[in-house]
Amino acid sequence: MYLVQILLPLYDNLGQAFPQADYASVREELTDRFGGITTYLRSPAEGSWQESPLLTIHDEIVIYEVMTEELDREWWRIYRERLSRSYRQDVLIVRASEIQLL
Repeated sequence: MYLVQILLPLYDNLGQAFPQADYASVREELTDRFGGITTYLRSPAEGSWQESPLLTIHDEIVIYEVMTEELDREWWRIYRERLSRSYRQDVLIVRASEIQLL
């Protein structure tokens, strides 16, 4: 079993919030495909990374999680690329961890 996490930004690079309908569409699509989803929306997480030695970038994100028996890497690659375009990101993080249900 795999846990797949998608980190989506709340704002674009100009500080404009993405429409809530965009997030609802992602939730609906993932729920339809995987049968369920966990969404962390109440307290957005904050990401930080160093763009250069003098510049640290901060971003507020929401995290979506789905569980799946099989990891279809090609489907996830295409989906990540589509989300990257929709959310205007150079790099959009989609990560998978192998898990065991206890």
